Amino acid sequence: MSDLSVSVLSPAGEGGEMETRSVGAGTKAWQLFSEDTSVIAARVGGELRDLSHELADGDLVEPVAIDTPDGLDILRHSTAHVMAQAVQELFPEAKLGIGPPITDGFYYDFDVPEPFTPDDLTKIEARMKKIVKENQRFSRREVSDDDARTELADEPYKLELIGLKSTAGDAAEGASVEVGEGGLSIYDNLKRDGSVAWNDLCRGPHLPTTKRIPAFTLMRSAAAYWRGDEKNKQLQRIYGTAWPSKEELDDYLHRIEEAQRRDHRRLGAELDLYSFPDEIGSGLPVFHPKGGVIKREMEDYVRRRHIEEGFEYVGTPHIAKEGLFHTSGHLPYYGEGMFPALDVDGMDYRLKAMNCPMHNLIFRSRQRSYRELPLRLFEFGHVYRNEKSGVIHGLTRVRGFAQDDSHSYVTPEQAPAEVEHLLNFMLSLLRDFGIDDFYLELSTRDATKDKFIGSDEDWAIATQVLEDVATATGLELVPDPGGAAYYGPKISVQARDAIGRTWQMGTVQYDFNQPAPDRFGLEYVAADGSRQQPVMIHSAKFGSIERFMGVLVEHYAGAFPPWLAPVQVVGIPVAERHLDYLYDLAARLKAEGIRIEVDASDERMQKKIRTAQTQKIPFMLLAGDKDVEAGAVSFRYRSGEQENGVSLDDAVAKIVAAVRDRVQV
Repeated sequence: MSDLSVSVLSPAGEGGEMETRSVGAGTKAWQLFSEDTSVIAARVGGELRDLSHELADGDLVEPVAIDTPDGLDILRHSTAHVMAQAVQELFPEAKLGIGPPITDGFYYDFDVPEPFTPDDLTKIEARMKKIVKENQRFSRREVSDDDARTELADEPYKLELIGLKSTAGDAAEGASVEVGEGGLSIYDNLKRDGSVAWNDLCRGPHLPTTKRIPAFTLMRSAAAYWRGDEKNKQLQRIYGTAWPSKEELDDYLHRIEEAQRRDHRRLGAELDLYSFPDEIGSGLPVFHPKGGVIKREMEDYVRRRHIEEGFEYVGTPHIAKEGLFHTSGHLPYYGEGMFPALDVDGMDYRLKAMNCPMHNLIFRSRQRSYRELPLRLFEFGHVYRNEKSGVIHGLTRVRGFAQDDSHSYVTPEQAPAEVEHLLNFMLSLLRDFGIDDFYLELSTRDATKDKFIGSDEDWAIATQVLEDVATATGLELVPDPGGAAYYGPKISVQARDAIGRTWQMGTVQYDFNQPAPDRFGLEYVAADGSRQQPVMIHSAKFGSIERFMGVLVEHYAGAFPPWLAPVQVVGIPVAERHLDYLYDLAARLKAEGIRIEVDASDERMQKKIRTAQTQKIPFMLLAGDKDVEAGAVSFRYRSGEQENGVSLDDAVAKIVAAVRDRVQV
């Protein structure tokens, strides 16, 4: 047999070095990495392949380790197959939906007569462990469309995916793991004697065998509409997670427990911040007085910072004639995210989903000179988006919210400096609120899709401006191909919270389309007297006030820094005779702008302290006979730390300084 020449690229973490090897015909990818048990797949010519893939002359081969992003996806998708096999062994009537990997785990959808119970999940997980122990082999085979239909005749959802084929990835989240452009393949789970234990339509790749699944568990079940469409049948979705080691699984489960402890929906109720009344509607929160304090502090601070940074405050209505959103492009390109039309005096109006069309009208309201640019318009604009009910989640995914929204109108030459200004401003605001672990994401156009408008040249210029500015920050920059808005590329700030979870914060978007003559026809008079088209740069610093508050609640686990806390101080008397002393102190603190309450309830002092700690109030001022005599208080923090005999002057100074300096205590 003649030898083949293949190039083997070492993992990037090892320097990404390449070596050329001579191997025999018929060599499989696994043979190149047989001594490295962490390798579970290979990238051959840029495509992910099973380790059983046969190499060809000239192939460029790179190992895929189980702890890399691709390796984790393969591990989790393979575990999803094992779960689906276990379900059909235990529930033979179950019909298969889709089972993709997701962040930190996987899921699989099933059509079953009755919803899964916690006992069912326990049985399924036990059967999965048995399948893993059996060391079944994942074996890929290509099939024609007709053969796949014959083989999967009893699986109606798979037949539907085959019919959609190359468009299935767009038509159903997660479908790209099963079908796509090109041919079809089926993965058989083979027993040691070579017989087929189970199979599924899948593009792969997979682990070599089920025994290569080191650690997994099932998390929960939930209802999910087929292909995410509320008009389709509701299936049962089982979520699970899988990790390269038992230790990593345990760490993840600990993070989940911590996330549940910090859940902003639960804390919002416990701390009396906000609620989500059914009578109002899904995704439409109301803020209670304590939540209103936080919201007001956020808005007041951000409004002041915008003015300091050269923005002019404007206001626009919640609805507008439908034609406005045709002009902006939102109805043609974002129509499904908008609420249906409202009939007003026989004309169609729409709730606004974005503020930019109305800001364009403010810019266009009179002639503009180059001397006015950059012109920066800002508002807390309330917008409404027709989110699917299945994705609504507390404050972090709502249907009605306020954006801290701004639009800068600049000359093309000013665009790079303005993007830099906006990005630095955004990062400084996040740091002011105690979030300081960031990376950036650059969302660009997918030229093969028709959901983007504008010329190749315009997109290239806009993308380069954003990339240059983002790179200059020194922060990690992650590409997001195809994630741009229809009118231009964007930078988004991805922030990590106190337990390491990533949240998308604000965005900076470069828009050369809305100002164009066939849109809003925005112009300014240049220095030479000619009329020129400005560049429009969108920026929302937090994305939305509601969402950002939800993130802050979870980041701080409800224990806000004093400047944001709804109640900053509580006075706690040892006995009723000490109340007047604390009321006098409270009046002094209120004069300094401090939010203080005095607990005059009939509860015992220790119960009052526990109540204040449960409400996560930053400071407690305790007063008894000795304190009154000394003109002092016992100064207690919510952590339980306490300083006795603190003079009233020092107590006031400590509290005022903590609020003024926005420190956490």
